[in-house]
Amino acid sequence: MIMAVVLVLMGMTIVSVPSSGAATVEPIHILVNQVAYNLKGPKQAVVKSDHPLPDNLEFQVVKQGDAVVLFSGKVGRSERVADWGMDVWYSKVNFSGLSVIGTYYVRLLVEGRTYNSYGFKIEEQGIGKIAIPAIVNFFNHQRANSPEEQEADKNVQLYGSQKTVNLSGGWCDASGDVSKYFSHLAYTNFMLPQQIPMVTWSMTNTVETIPSFLDQIGSKEALTKEALYGADYLMRSLSAEGYFYMTVFSYFDKNPNARRIVGLLADSKTTADYQCAYREGGGMAIAALARVSRWKMHGEFSSKQYLDAAEIAFVHLQKFSTQYADDHKDNIIDDYCALMAAVELWKVTGKTLYRNEARLRSNNLSKRLSPAGYFIANDKDRPFWHAADAGLPVIALARYLDVERDKEFRDLALLTIKKALDYNLKVTSETTNPFGYPRQSFLYKGKVQNGFFIPHENESGWWWQGENARLGSLAAAAIVGGRLVYPGQGPFGLKPELSEFAGNLVSWILGCNPYNMCMMYGYGEKNVPHMSAMYGHGTGKGGISNGITGKDGNGDGTGIDFKIEDNGNEWRWTEQWIPHTGWFLQAVAGMSVN
Repeated sequence: MIMAVVLVLMGMTIVSVPSSGAATVEPIHILVNQVAYNLKGPKQAVVKSDHPLPDNLEFQVVKQGDAVVLFSGKVGRSERVADWGMDVWYSKVNFSGLSVIGTYYVRLLVEGRTYNSYGFKIEEQGIGKIAIPAIVNFFNHQRANSPEEQEADKNVQLYGSQKTVNLSGGWCDASGDVSKYFSHLAYTNFMLPQQIPMVTWSMTNTVETIPSFLDQIGSKEALTKEALYGADYLMRSLSAEGYFYMTVFSYFDKNPNARRIVGLLADSKTTADYQCAYREGGGMAIAALARVSRWKMHGEFSSKQYLDAAEIAFVHLQKFSTQYADDHKDNIIDDYCALMAAVELWKVTGKTLYRNEARLRSNNLSKRLSPAGYFIANDKDRPFWHAADAGLPVIALARYLDVERDKEFRDLALLTIKKALDYNLKVTSETTNPFGYPRQSFLYKGKVQNGFFIPHENESGWWWQGENARLGSLAAAAIVGGRLVYPGQGPFGLKPELSEFAGNLVSWILGCNPYNMCMMYGYGEKNVPHMSAMYGHGTGKGGISNGITGKDGNGDGTGIDFKIEDNGNEWRWTEQWIPHTGWFLQAVAGMSVN
């Protein structure tokens, strides 16, 4: 009989290799947020097992070092998620009642055998204390500031032209892609993510939302400098005509002089359609510049120049945005990006022009709500689903409410936020969902259906990946929007359902997921493999990788998948991407408000 020796070390279960040379497969894993839980926040783990656990099974939360049990309770009923396979069972473990600072692990005794989770911290604002400095470090690492990039990008050529402009600076898009994007997937019309401009706005938002906390953890100056660095890139990206250049594309060519300013189609096909519409990064760039101008601080440009550029770009896009958009008409992404632009300009200037546009775009978002509570992306029936920015409509409306004082307009925006959050809670809870993973509505083969992950057959023809940015954006939306429509005395100042929703999403990213994988590189106990890129770039400590998807091969996004090797396609799961980390920053900032 082959026996495996189980050792308990630092809160981990370690399985030795039997004499046959093959490692045993553990029947039980305790999945936790491997980094930290906030002292006053929700705290949940999930037990993954290959069979149902006994009823009334007790779990213990054990302090590392002295092995003292600080909390105990009953494990929840074992459940299967039919969409993820019927041979795996999940059981919830809730220890939200533990409010003692320390480092812990969760312990189970099942059929005479002990199982332990990875270790984690419980600390006052513990997630922010660890994650925010890590995120600042990551973006500093992502700067496109190698000698090769700097020299090439000072005179980067426009596609189809001999003209060159200075687009030095900015952040590399991903751990495997040194290109720089305001947005991509423009040709899809409905899937565009906000990239460098959104990251810049996220940094400004964090600096303004939690300044004293940033001072406390020693990150305020560094994050402020990083935001100004982003704003300076937005400034250099503004053309003399008044539009922003969309993409500096590397073509994955080692020669830095191959880089071009382009519009981008599928399969790395490039065009001269590089002018940003509102939805193609233009709106968020205006918003970021206008917001940073209020600081009265200078990067390479002055605060007046930041504001002047934002106003010039706004006037230009009011005339030409639909012309630049691939289908030449506005959709929901234009609405929320233009709303952000108008709100930030209204806030800093007080001008009626921006107030009127903000009210128009806010009203447009309200009109886009379906009876079910999800937004409609177009003028017909396509549900708004998004792999990165699903929470941005609510964030934009909440930011609008920071400025709007008219009761009629406020009430409509608040109602829209409430219905959108109600929908998120409802669609997430309407099926067995032990992790609280946020589900979504999408159109697949002409029929609206609900699922955990985005459909792999979509307007892009090829693009699908892990959705950690979507999780961060929805967590941020639940916190920021929830404080307006569902304030409470519980964690994050919300009603319990929303604080639990947000907590589950952040914990999923930090390791409480079916693959026991902490997606923040360099933290937790289990990370994706390192990825290398040109000019010394690659996976950076503190960055968030793509994450978990529906099953590879399932066009409707059903099933579940996560691969660390896939013949070059593992990027869908393991590659870091700046929207993931930018949105995670917003979620963590929301959780760090006193």
